[in-house]
Amino acid sequence: MTQLRREPLAERAAEALLERIRAGEWALGQKLPGETTLAPQLGVGRSTIREAIRELAGCGVLASRQGAGVFVLALDRPEGLESRLDRADITSVLEARMAIEVEASALAAERRTPADVRAITRAAQVRGEQPGTIEEHVDADTALHRSIVAAAHNTILTELFDGFTPRSRRAMIEMLRIRGEYGSDADQQGHLRIVEAILDRDARAASTLTREHLRELKAQLR
Repeated sequence: MTQLRREPLAERAAEALLERIRAGEWALGQKLPGETTLAPQLGVGRSTIREAIRELAGCGVLASRQGAGVFVLALDRPEGLESRLDRADITSVLEARMAIEVEASALAAERRTPADVRAITRAAQVRGEQPGTIEEHVDADTALHRSIVAAAHNTILTELFDGFTPRSRRAMIEMLRIRGEYGSDADQQGHLRIVEAILDRDARAASTLTREHLRELKAQLR
């Protein structure tokens, strides 16, 4: 078996172990050989093997059980959210945004602070100005929606929204290019109604209006 000579050794050892797991050398739930067996096979020291195991345990492939050994927990690294989103169709992205933003709007109405009010109001104003390019309009729209999500003061909702943003941005730009129309007064007024509901601390109206807005976007894709 080819020995590993290039740095970083631990990462290369982890990849070599993962390749053997993918190839079916060890089945799901099976115990790996000990460090004294794996180290000479890969041409590295036992400390490097331990680092490689820690790396694979950190991403959910292996599990170290004290006194029992190291076991195969998954047959590959779990795919990251970003990779899955890159392949997702825009309808799926909008449905996921709906799940996040409808609740975030309600929470924002309940939790918004004076600083949040200023941020949301300013973002709404910028969105309503001359739309400029499609990219500028989409970025201004995204900034408004994010200011609302941030006002919910739930870090997980914010992180989820941020995770969707690159995929959503590409899709919205493509959709608006096909339509050739964006930044209408009616669209801006719809956003302002969401803002007003949040400023009025009307959680029910904020969530309902947000749901309607995203459903309209989804309908435009048909």
